[in-house]
Amino acid sequence: MDLKSLKVLEYEKIKEKLKLHCVTFLGKDIVDNLAPSTDMDKIQHMLNETEEAYKLIFRIGNPPLSEIEQIDDYLKRASIGGAITPYGLIQISKTLKISRELKSYLLSQRELLKSELGLLLEIADQIVIIKTLESKINDTIISEDEISDNASAKLRDIRRKIRVKNDNIKDKLNSILNNLSTKKYLQDNLITIRDGRYVIPVKSENKSSVAGIVHDVSSSGATAFIEPLAVVELNNEIRELEIEEKKEIERILLEISQLVKENAEFIKTNQELIGFIDFIFAKAKLAIEENATKPELNNKGYLNFKKARHPLLEGNVVPIDIYLGDDFNSLIITGPNTGGKTVTLKTVGLLTLMGQSGLFVPASDGSKLAVFEYIGADIGDEQSIEQSLSTFSSHMKNIVQILNEINKNSLVLFDELGAGTDPVEGAALAMAILNELKEKDIRVIATTHYSQLKIYALTTEKVKNASMEFDVETLTPTYKLIIGLPGKSNAFEISKRLGLPEKIIFNARELMTKENIEFEEVLKSIDADRKAIQSEKLEIENLKKSLNKLEKELEQERTKMILEKEKIIAEAKQSAIEVLENANKQAEDLIREIREVFFELDREKQNKILEVKKNFSNEINNIKHQIIETNKKINKKEKIKGVKIGQTVKVNSIDQIGTVLSMPDEKGNLDLQVGIMKINVNLSDLSIYEEDSNKDLTYNKKYNKNTLTKSKQIKKELDLRGYDTENAIMEIDKYLDDAYLAGIDQVFIIHGKGTGVLREGVRNYLSKHKHVKSMRYGEFNEGGDGVTVVKLK
Repeated sequence: MDLKSLKVLEYEKIKEKLKLHCVTFLGKDIVDNLAPSTDMDKIQHMLNETEEAYKLIFRIGNPPLSEIEQIDDYLKRASIGGAITPYGLIQISKTLKISRELKSYLLSQRELLKSELGLLLEIADQIVIIKTLESKINDTIISEDEISDNASAKLRDIRRKIRVKNDNIKDKLNSILNNLSTKKYLQDNLITIRDGRYVIPVKSENKSSVAGIVHDVSSSGATAFIEPLAVVELNNEIRELEIEEKKEIERILLEISQLVKENAEFIKTNQELIGFIDFIFAKAKLAIEENATKPELNNKGYLNFKKARHPLLEGNVVPIDIYLGDDFNSLIITGPNTGGKTVTLKTVGLLTLMGQSGLFVPASDGSKLAVFEYIGADIGDEQSIEQSLSTFSSHMKNIVQILNEINKNSLVLFDELGAGTDPVEGAALAMAILNELKEKDIRVIATTHYSQLKIYALTTEKVKNASMEFDVETLTPTYKLIIGLPGKSNAFEISKRLGLPEKIIFNARELMTKENIEFEEVLKSIDADRKAIQSEKLEIENLKKSLNKLEKELEQERTKMILEKEKIIAEAKQSAIEVLENANKQAEDLIREIREVFFELDREKQNKILEVKKNFSNEINNIKHQIIETNKKINKKEKIKGVKIGQTVKVNSIDQIGTVLSMPDEKGNLDLQVGIMKINVNLSDLSIYEEDSNKDLTYNKKYNKNTLTKSKQIKKELDLRGYDTENAIMEIDKYLDDAYLAGIDQVFIIHGKGTGVLREGVRNYLSKHKHVKSMRYGEFNEGGDGVTVVKLK
């Protein structure tokens, strides 16, 4: 990579942004050494690592990382048999603790990582947990200045003896202080310490009256600090015990240092892995901050950035769509000054460098990134007064260097190619340079003001015009890139709106060549046609939305009518059954009364009664049969005469519900989505789907065997970043249907934060969706405002 181009494209500023997301110095060191790679496999590996970290942050929050210190010197000291200081051991313990917690963090999401490539699992498996050493250090070291009494039995015993001796000395000295014969010689009635020995303050003129050793004299000379002879032996014993204590502490530190030595390689590896994990998650956090996405790599020189944004710009950044390397290899961009031409060049260059460094790029999903071996950029005025170089000379020096260093797999970015000299010669030079690069199959994006280059792009194979849109009405650039249309000159229109007399503008037009005037008029006409087409396209889209809304309303009305019909039928059936049961009851009562006098009647009357009863029973059965047959006819599904895409239907042969994916062909065959399967059926096998009032269908829909299989395959998250609101809603609709059919209770809709347009559109739609029970923003460890958590009915 050309170092000067890296500087021009502000690559180092991206690294500085990345370092802000690193927690440890180790992660920052890795960022300092980061450089774009030309190895496509390595780049893909780095992007995949970033993607796994990205998903983990959304799932369970940031990893348990905190700042650690460099421990190499401590490990080196242990390796040569030296004792590590308590402070050094505390730092080693901290490293072991973070290693252990990081491994636990990663392994807690083993299933999620397994569903990806498991790259972070591979890193987690390399971390060695040394809990014994970590616990040993924590149990032994209280602080960098204090060792625990429980570090060893001997240390505990020594300190117990020291405490006893101290108490004995204080008792002795207190008796001396309280002795009336001694009290008159004392400066103060207190016990203090000098040179590690207990002493009492005696007036200097009375020091000969107190038997003992003088250890110090006050700065004024008025007080002598004397160790009475009565406690000298006790002080000596304490001093001996303190020496023993120091030796025991040194032994304990050396013992722990030996354990560190035995595990030094593991500790060193753990520390390096902490830095590497910190670096990976810093990339993921930067991607979240930038609302960036994972690009699709290729080595064919084809780049296609969708809704790309310059990562260093702040505020309301206008995204651009730019592509290169398929139908054309050279793109000539024209447009007004401060219209966004230079920013477009830097955006393409910087996003390419970011992608080749394993970073997500601030662009929409589906963006394609070409892996280049060389990126050269001549952007901005590199004029050097000290070297006596003009603007033209400075640019030409850079161009010469680029032409000498390029290879076939290169991307070259020229800002104002050929500028700074005579326009005719500059345009000729620019076309010659572009021809040279075209012959070598180099990918080139160049900005210019020269009309000759517009014509060159129109008449040269593999070269394409593009322009930065300018609003003549407001005299401001819109910063939108339009590929396929050269920028037209707005000098006359702008001058007229700013008040330049019409006469001068007319004379200026007269001075222009006929060809130039015609060319500008053609461009003006093309631009007007383009705007008209865009306006019509917008109108058509609005009409489509209105039609879709109307279709949904009609479908809702139809569903409502079906439900009302079923309700009326159900009520009628219930009424008929009640009437029938009531008649039956009355008949039974009548029969009981007749039965009481039945045997008192003659034979002929008995036969007549039996015949009436038989006829009545037959009539009742006939009525029941008619109700049952009527119900069967009512419940029988109506055959479908026609369908529309997205309609829900029933497949009679397999008794399943499906969604129409395509219109029937000439034979009546069409595609259906049934659960997770896509099947082809004939129209004759379909019937209108109506939900059964007894909810059996709901039970089967949510809990049959196919659904249980599907529930294992439907992810609990839907990533919409990069979608516009309309396409996002289409994705949500299909996803929620699948999730509902799969019996999933809760899902995560990832829309990102961004400008908030997509988020609001998604939430408005979710608030009205038939499957949505409730929704809320994600918690901090779920992605915050960038995620909506949806509870399904």
